Amino acid sequence: MLLNKNKVTGNDNCSAMFSNCSSIVHQLLSWRDVMREKYLNKLVNILHDKKMDAILIAPSEEMEFIMGHNTHLCERFQALIIKNDGTYFYICNLLTVDEVQAVLGPDIKVYGWFDGDVFTDTVKKAFEENGLIGKTIGVNSTERAFLILQIMEAVDVKFVNGKPLLEEMRMIKDEVELENLRIAARITDESYEELLKFIRPGIKEADIARKMNEIFKEKGAEEGFTMVCSGPNSSYPHYNSDQRIIQEKDVIVLDWGCKYNDMCADMSRTVFVGDITEEERKVYEIVLASQEAGEKAAVEGAYIPDIDKASREIIEKSGYGKYFLTRLGHGIGYSVHEAPDIKASNKRNLEKGMVFSIEPGIYIAGKFGMRIEDIVAVTENGNEVLNKASKEIKIINNL
Repeated sequence: MLLNKNKVTGNDNCSAMFSNCSSIVHQLLSWRDVMREKYLNKLVNILHDKKMDAILIAPSEEMEFIMGHNTHLCERFQALIIKNDGTYFYICNLLTVDEVQAVLGPDIKVYGWFDGDVFTDTVKKAFEENGLIGKTIGVNSTERAFLILQIMEAVDVKFVNGKPLLEEMRMIKDEVELENLRIAARITDESYEELLKFIRPGIKEADIARKMNEIFKEKGAEEGFTMVCSGPNSSYPHYNSDQRIIQEKDVIVLDWGCKYNDMCADMSRTVFVGDITEEERKVYEIVLASQEAGEKAAVEGAYIPDIDKASREIIEKSGYGKYFLTRLGHGIGYSVHEAPDIKASNKRNLEKGMVFSIEPGIYIAGKFGMRIEDIVAVTENGNEVLNKASKEIKIINNL
């Protein structure tokens, strides 16, 4: 594939072509790398494979990933449109025309519309000039339905779900990305022992989350995400608060990860404050066995539903199946959650370069929950578990 100032074109002899296009590469770099060449090329190939004419990307993480820039998402329509011939253009309100033009450079067409205009008139003009009338266009995950419906009423175009295409574009990680994922995982691993020394009764969940991010910064990583679920809150898989005070005999689910060179880490460990009951020990050992079975099954060529089954059936046979409420795992990379999902309904096989979590859990509402999570990368020889932090039972006795 070849990226020039405004076009990507397919060619099987890409190595030879790249050796003769230093001026084009220089032009790309002079734009501050606003278009990620490798992934734009992948996306154009996918558009061809799926027989889709274009993809429309509204302001989003996906836009920032592709364009190197993101703008404010509001009620005014705006989008980057990439065609399957490699050309692209942008449509936005006059509020952001100059900003977007400065990012894309003078050779890329930016269509602007005024608040007093009917925005679909500008969309229609842009689609006509770019040969998209009557065509099929994918739409990314953040574009709002009310805007798409207005365009469909005014313009002869067919919109379809474009999210899977954007997921496919970045599902396979290269060695540079894998190395950054390893470093992010190592930093997150290292934070675990420091957290165990910090956690004690009397502090808030928010204090632990704050400490997580402090450690990340000290180790040269960016803040990622933090979730601290204590006591009965541990039974909520996606708990969304942080004000509970840690108490003696609490079960605490720690779910956290930093970011390193744009690549994310994600790890979960369950710890016990002061003591552990026999039931808690039993549940923990079941979750650990389930987690390790999932890791063992997640090798190149494995059928994803079989991986889910290998992990899930351990919890089901133990009698806790109804408390395993979630998918087994999710992809990770530039986002904490991306493709591929590790779940029974994802009927595909693992490929080298896929990276994802294996994180079974048991969540008993109002009582406690437990989760253990590592990140796994698929390799030629099976897999590589990126997280090395201990999964042994940890009982915290800090004063």
